[in-house]
This record gives sequence, C-alpha cells and structure tokens, in this order.
Amino acid sequence: MTNVDPLLGPGRQIIVREEWLKLTEEPILEPNLPIVDPHHHLWQRAQGSYLLPELLADAGSGHDIRATVFVQCGEMYRAGGPVEEQPLGETEFVTGIAAVSASGRHGATRACAGIIGMVDLTLGDKVDALLEAHRAIAGARFCGIRNRTAWHPSPEVTSNLVSPPPGPLEHPAFPEGARRLARHGLPLDIWCYHTQLAHVIALARAAPELTIVVDHVGGPLGIGPFAGRQAEVFPEWKSRMLELAALPNVVVKLGGLTMHVSGFDFHRRPKPPGSQELAKTWQPYIESCIEAFGANRCMFESNFPVDKGMCSYPVLWNAFKRLAAGAGAGEKNALFSGTAMRIYRLDGLPQALSVDLSVAGA
Repeated sequence: MTNVDPLLGPGRQIIVREEWLKLTEEPILEPNLPIVDPHHHLWQRAQGSYLLPELLADAGSGHDIRATVFVQCGEMYRAGGPVEEQPLGETEFVTGIAAVSASGRHGATRACAGIIGMVDLTLGDKVDALLEAHRAIAGARFCGIRNRTAWHPSPEVTSNLVSPPPGPLEHPAFPEGARRLARHGLPLDIWCYHTQLAHVIALARAAPELTIVVDHVGGPLGIGPFAGRQAEVFPEWKSRMLELAALPNVVVKLGGLTMHVSGFDFHRRPKPPGSQELAKTWQPYIESCIEAFGANRCMFESNFPVDKGMCSYPVLWNAFKRLAAGAGAGEKNALFSGTAMRIYRLDGLPQALSVDLSVAGA
C-alpha cells in the first residue's frame, strides 16, 4: 500500500515535528523523582536522526533522568561478514555512545547504561557464542536481547519483521534459544501486537527460567482492521495480559501508546496533547497492567523517538506521574526506576546516580 500520509515517514512512523511539540508546554511534576528510562532507540536517518544530542536534550528537559536503556532497532549493523554477526555493529555503535555519556562531559544522565541487542534466537548452538560476542563489546552494559517479532497479516498494520512471516515467535527453535538466553542471565524483550500475545504466553510457560519483558503494554492495535475498534480490542487484550500476569517470569513496559499502531491520532491536532489528556486516555491500559502485574513487575518507558511523533518528553513523563499519583513511595520507585534497574541489572551505576532498590521492593 502506497503511503500518501505526509505525517508518516518510513516504516509508517509518525514524523517528529519539534516546533509543533513546543506548542504544548507544562511545568514538570515531581521534578526530583529519579527515573531510569528503560526503552529508547538511537538512529541516523535522512528524515530525522536521534542520536546522543537529541536524547540528552529530551532527558535534560526537566525530569530527573538518571540513566537510560537502549533497545535494539536495527541500526548500524555491520555491512559485511556472517549475517548472524552483523547485529554486533549495533552494539558497537551504542557502546561508543554510552562511553561518551559516561565521561560526564555531557551532563549527569548516563545514556545507554544498559544495551539490549539482537541475537537471532532460532540459531541453535550459535546463540551462545553470539551472546558472548555482544558481552565482549559492551561489557556489563549488555543487558538483554530483542528479536524482530511484531507482525500482523494485514498490510495496513506496520510490521518491523525482517524474516518471513509469521516470524520467530512461532519458530520451533525459538524456545530453545530463549532458554539459552536465560542460562546467560539475560532477559528477553518482546515487541508484539495483542494478536500475538498467545505466543508470548506459550513461550513464558515453555521457558519459566527466562525473564520476559513485554514491550509497550502488549501492543493493542488500533489501525487497519482494528481502526476505531478500541472498545472491542481492549477486553481481548486485557484477557491475554491477565494470563501473562499469572506467570511470574513476565514483566511489562508501560508506554508505547503514542505509536501509530495504537490508533490514537493526537498528531493530527493543531496542538499536541497535554499530560492530563494523555493520562486519561492511557489510564485503562496502564492501570490494568499495574493491577495485574504489580509495580515491581512494571516499568514506565519513553519509547523515544517513536512516541515523540505525538507528544514531547516532558509531557510524556508528566502523564506517567499523573497515572502513578496514587502509588506509595516504594511503588513509584519501582515503576520509575527500580524495576528497570533490577531486571536489567543496572545496580552498577555510579553511586550518585543509583536508586535505592530496597525501597523499590527488589
């Protein structure tokens, strides 16, 4: 299908318009609440790069962002060599950016304190050596794996799947690769749509020793055949998320709801949404997850720059803080930093940047 929508760029992601985002500005809520942003990307693209300067500009816009976690997005793969080794280029690229940030010359935020890379978990015996190769590059920063898994048969639904559909979640070798990942003490991030959650449930049961991180509240769809059907999608999505919550090896990232696939259209308005409206819109999804999983198995995420097409970084975190307004101190610490630090083992952060994990219930 030809993309004729001027607000959508390559991959049908919403184009970031900085001047438009500035039309909605708010005071920062709870500016001293420590935050670890456990999900963002970095890339260099003709239509909007997002590299260390852009990330630090967002992280430094008012909230207390102590550290961030980079998540696999297929950037800077090696141009040659064995195909399975090409994703090592992404880890090399991000490790360099993390080292620049760790110098302290660009502010207090430790960008890419954790790095989630790509190893094809269907590769059998090769998985172990590839995991060790990532660790040799990134050291202790290497904290997890994500494969390309999001897929839906409708051509109207954005897919990031490279391998032939329906993709690795249904590949018979995938559970064994996931168990290998667990033996290395690493979690698996999974980005899928709500229509694929049954496969995540099956995987979590097949590999109970593996920590699975479900990205973007499980991907409730609102485009293509699901356009305008949020009320119908919600109970199906919630039922699957409750099944996942019953499995103790699954945690969930709270965010990603301003991606194009969510079906919300804030980007088409004259002004960006404020945090009150975002919190009200997201409340059913966020509260359902926190109630089902508990704060110690949930973490707020920015998913920038993908979600930046609909709202700014300050407004995004204000919305999350509004959603957590009724939580106690320990729950807030878990939601905004503690769960991320525990799952991705970021407790090696410099003491000045660390968060008390005992308060977060770790």
